[in-house]
Amino acid sequence: MEFLNLQNNSLTGTLQLPNHYIPNLLVLDISFNNIQGPIPTNFSLVFPNLEHLNISKNNFNGTIPFSFGNLASLIVLDMSSNNLLGTISENLTMGCSSLNYLKLSKNHLSGQLFPTNSNLTFLQFLYLDNNHFSGGISHGISNLTNLYAIDFSNKNLLGMLPRWMGNMTLLSRITLVRNQLEGPIPVELCNLFYVSFLDLSHNNLNGSIPSCFDWYEIRHIHLHQNRLTGPITSAFKGCSNLVTLDLRDNYLTGNIPDWISNISSLSILLLRANYLQGKIPFQICLLEKLTLLDLSNNNFSGQIPHCLGNITFERHFVGDYPFMSKTFSRIFHSKMDAYWEYDVSLPPVDVLQVEFTTKNIILSYKGDILNYMSGIDLSYNKLEGEIPPELGDLSNIYALNLSFNKLKGPVPTQFSKLNQIESLDLSNNNLEGIIPPQLIELNFLAVFNVAHNNFWGTTPERKAQFGTFDENSYEGNPLLCGPPLQKACTKIQPPSIIPTDDKGDEACGFMDLGVFYISFAVSYTIMLLGVLVILYINPHWRRTWFNFVEVCISTFYYFVVINTRKLELCSFVF
Repeated sequence: MEFLNLQNNSLTGTLQLPNHYIPNLLVLDISFNNIQGPIPTNFSLVFPNLEHLNISKNNFNGTIPFSFGNLASLIVLDMSSNNLLGTISENLTMGCSSLNYLKLSKNHLSGQLFPTNSNLTFLQFLYLDNNHFSGGISHGISNLTNLYAIDFSNKNLLGMLPRWMGNMTLLSRITLVRNQLEGPIPVELCNLFYVSFLDLSHNNLNGSIPSCFDWYEIRHIHLHQNRLTGPITSAFKGCSNLVTLDLRDNYLTGNIPDWISNISSLSILLLRANYLQGKIPFQICLLEKLTLLDLSNNNFSGQIPHCLGNITFERHFVGDYPFMSKTFSRIFHSKMDAYWEYDVSLPPVDVLQVEFTTKNIILSYKGDILNYMSGIDLSYNKLEGEIPPELGDLSNIYALNLSFNKLKGPVPTQFSKLNQIESLDLSNNNLEGIIPPQLIELNFLAVFNVAHNNFWGTTPERKAQFGTFDENSYEGNPLLCGPPLQKACTKIQPPSIIPTDDKGDEACGFMDLGVFYISFAVSYTIMLLGVLVILYINPHWRRTWFNFVEVCISTFYYFVVINTRKLELCSFVF
C-alpha cells in the first residue's frame, strides 16, 4: 500500500501507529477529523519513505516530534489547524531536506519565527500564519532562496521588512498581514519581478510608496491600514495586469493619477480614508472591468463624472491567480496519475479578501463572493452639483453611497433602473424635490437613506421593499410628509368645492378685505412718517419740500382764479 487517504471522516481518539515497518507508504492523509492527543514519535520508524503527510484540521496537541527530522523523503508536511505547542526545531529544518511544502498555520507555536539554520533548499511554500511567534522576521528565512509563497500573518511580528527579501527573486506571493512591522517599504522589493500577490496590510509601515514598483505579473496589492504618506505618483504605473489595488486607511495625499486608465484589468480600486483631493478623474471611467470603487472619506471635490454610468460593473472572476508552482505539480506527476489527482485536494492557500461598506456596514468579501459583488462609495467628500442621471444605467450595481457631500438638485428618476441595487444612501446632502415614486420598483433594495436633505412632498408609497423602511430613512427633511414619518400630509381642497357667500368677488378672490384695509393703512402711515422724519433730519430737503408745496399751492390758486374769470366772462356775454 502506497496511499492511505482517510480525510474528512469522523475519526476520534488518539493516533496509534502500527509496530511494524511499512516502507512502501508514500502518502498519508488523515485531515479533517477529530483526532486528538500528541503526535506519535515513531513516524520515521514506521513510515521511513513517507513523502506526503497531512494531519491538518484535527485536535493534536503537544510539540512537533523531534523524530520528524528523520523523514528525509518528506515533500509535503501539513500540520495546520491543530493545538501544537513549542517551537520549530532545527532538527526539522535540517533533516527534512526534500520539503517543498510546509504548513504549520493556526497552531500555538511560539519562539523564533524560523530556525537560523536550515537545509530546506527545495522549500517553495511556507505558511506559518496564526501562531504566537515573537521577534522579527528571522534571518534564517533568507537561506530559503527557492521560496515561492510565504504567509506570516497574525503573529505580531516586530521590526522592519528585511531588505534581503529583495534577493528572493522567485517570490510570487507575500502575505504579512496584521503584524507590527514598521519603517518604510524597502526599495529592494522592486527586484521581485514575479510577485503576483502582495499583502502588507494592517501594519505600521510608513513613508512613501516606492515608485519603482513595476511588476508586470502583480495581480493584487493590499497596503491598507498602514501609515503610508505622500502621493500615489507613478508607483503602480507599470502594473498593467493589476486586478486589486487596496490603499485604504493611510495618509496618502494628492490626486488620483491620470495613468490609472492604463491599468485596464483593474477590477477593485479602494482608496478610502486618505487625504486625496481634486476632482475624480474621467480616466476612471475607462476602467471597463471595474466592479468595486471606494473613494470615500477623502477630500474630493467637483462634480461626479457623468461617464461613470458607462462602466458596466459586471462581475468578473478576480481570484484566478496561480499559487501552485509547476515544479510542485511535476513532483506528484512523476510518481503516478493518482498523485496528480491528489494534489488538487491539498489544503488551499488563503483566498483574496477585501472590505467594502454596504448596507451601512463594513463587510468583508472573500473568495467567490467577490465575483458577484459590485458597488460605488463616494461618501464623505466635498462633491457638488447634481447627481448625474447616467448613474441610473448601472443596472448591475449592488451598492451606491453618495452620502455626506454637497450634492444638490433632484434624485434622477433613472435610479428606478438600478434593478440589482441592495443599498442606496443619498443622505446628508442638499438634494431637493420629490422622491421619485418610481423607486418602489427596486425589488432588492434592503437599505434606503435620504435623510437630512431638502426633499418635499409625500414619501414613496409603502409597497414592496419600501414598506420595510422606517423613519430614519427620511428624517431631517422638514417639508417631507407621509408614513413612516409622524407628519401627516395636509390635503388641499379642489376649487370646485371652495365655499362662496354673498360677498361675491371677495369670496372668489381668496382675499380677506379686512386684512387688506388694515395692511394698506399701516403701510400708508409708515410711508408718511418716513417722509416727515427725512424732512425733519435734512434741512435742505425740508426747504426744497416747502418750496415745492408753495409752487403747487400757487399753481393751483392761479388755475382756479383764471378758470373762474373765464366762466364769469362767458356768462356776461350770454
